[in-house]
Amino acid sequence: MGAADAVPGVSGGTIAFVTGIYEELIHTIKQFGPSAFGAWRRGGLSGLALHLNLAFVGPLLLGIGISLVSVAHLVTWLLEAQPLLLDAFFFGLVAASALVVSRSLRNWRLWHVLPLIGGLLLARALPGLMPLVAELGAESLMLVVAGAIAISALLLPGLSGSFLLLTMGLYGTVMEGIKGFDLALIAQFGVGCLLGLFFFSRLLSWLLHHARTGTLQLMIGFIVGSLPLLWPWRELVRYQLGPAEQMIPLDYRYLLPHDYAQLTGESAQLVPVLALMLAGLILVLVISRQAGSQASQGGH
Repeated sequence: MGAADAVPGVSGGTIAFVTGIYEELIHTIKQFGPSAFGAWRRGGLSGLALHLNLAFVGPLLLGIGISLVSVAHLVTWLLEAQPLLLDAFFFGLVAASALVVSRSLRNWRLWHVLPLIGGLLLARALPGLMPLVAELGAESLMLVVAGAIAISALLLPGLSGSFLLLTMGLYGTVMEGIKGFDLALIAQFGVGCLLGLFFFSRLLSWLLHHARTGTLQLMIGFIVGSLPLLWPWRELVRYQLGPAEQMIPLDYRYLLPHDYAQLTGESAQLVPVLALMLAGLILVLVISRQAGSQASQGGH
């Protein structure tokens, strides 16, 4: 999840869904709130640990933390050095995750097409709204709002918090701040993340409990809607400059490999790109199958 969240276009929530931990993740995050004090008063530290599901949270946070200071560095380097190959791998991964989520659908009805279309439209519209965050003025307020939005996107399969940060013009600022341990920036961004986690996890938990199939259809819409952002052969056709003169992408033109090679004068790397798309797809299906078999064994 940590590595995925470093890539604009990929959501850590997608990885959580593929590995079969998504609903436990949402429920666990929801437990971090006022109810934790009651659990502590009733059962002491052991009761609190059980209430907060620390046996699940601990390893997960450790993995994300290690990835953010190790794998994320590799991923951000690959974004510069081999963008086509990185996009290809995650394109296959995200495309397969749409299949994985669709397998979880139960009691499907015709009206569930509406949240699917809603997810597609939102995935398309949200990046265009993100530059408005840069107009809030005070950098501290921008970072808090950006943290709340990015962490909420992390919880949704298909909606990339990193890409939304990119469209806000804050991706480079936040990544450099994390790499350089800028404590003031990390604190402001972290406050936004905590607020986003507190409120959005409760909303998602309620939706999954009361309208599970419609919510999953919305998520499939998000996932499919995010795929164009990972299409390797694309050309930036519209952008704007942020407050620090950084380029904020607004729209792309999606190309065939031959057209990309002609336009850029660079190799389309067709064979390795297709191979990595297939590798991403197979990896997700294998992980999902293993997660499903483990869950069924646990049930028995």
